[in-house]
Amino acid sequence: MAEYLGLAVAWLIPLLLVLLPLYALYKRVDVYAVFCSGAAEGLALLIKILPNLLAMLVAIEVFKSSGALDMLLAWLTPLAQALGIPADILPLSLLRSLSGSGALAMTSQLIDKFGADSFVGRLASTMQGSTDTTLYVLAVYFGAVGVTRSRHALAVGLLADVAAFIAAFWLCRLVWG
Repeated sequence: MAEYLGLAVAWLIPLLLVLLPLYALYKRVDVYAVFCSGAAEGLALLIKILPNLLAMLVAIEVFKSSGALDMLLAWLTPLAQALGIPADILPLSLLRSLSGSGALAMTSQLIDKFGADSFVGRLASTMQGSTDTTLYVLAVYFGAVGVTRSRHALAVGLLADVAAFIAAFWLCRLVWG
């Protein structure tokens, strides 16, 4: 069954690339014009959100390069250790709100270092699936729709990330001790 499913998945995209233009031809849709229109809208959206995205990326890099991240981790490590939270997971808990790809790379490093079946590996994986890139979402999506006053969105988003981190820790502690 898995072999047939794998074969179907492998042929799905090529099949769609053939069938969709044929269907558009049948419906008399000018595929090229629709494609160009969509590409133009995509570029306009990119130009609209690029300043927000660039500002967020610069702020993250300044935060890391200034040593503020290291200072924050040094401050949080004793508290985390007192609560039984592995200190190695703290950078991931902070980075996840900032960058999805950076958090994924850090999760991969933690799994390579500790193993996929270790408490740290399972906690990192659970955090990766239960939290979101809050600052990225605010910068890109709010920028895309023109939200200028986000009110409490940042505080609520970061609070949700903290709640997800705590829930992931306690769930992993409960299940894998």
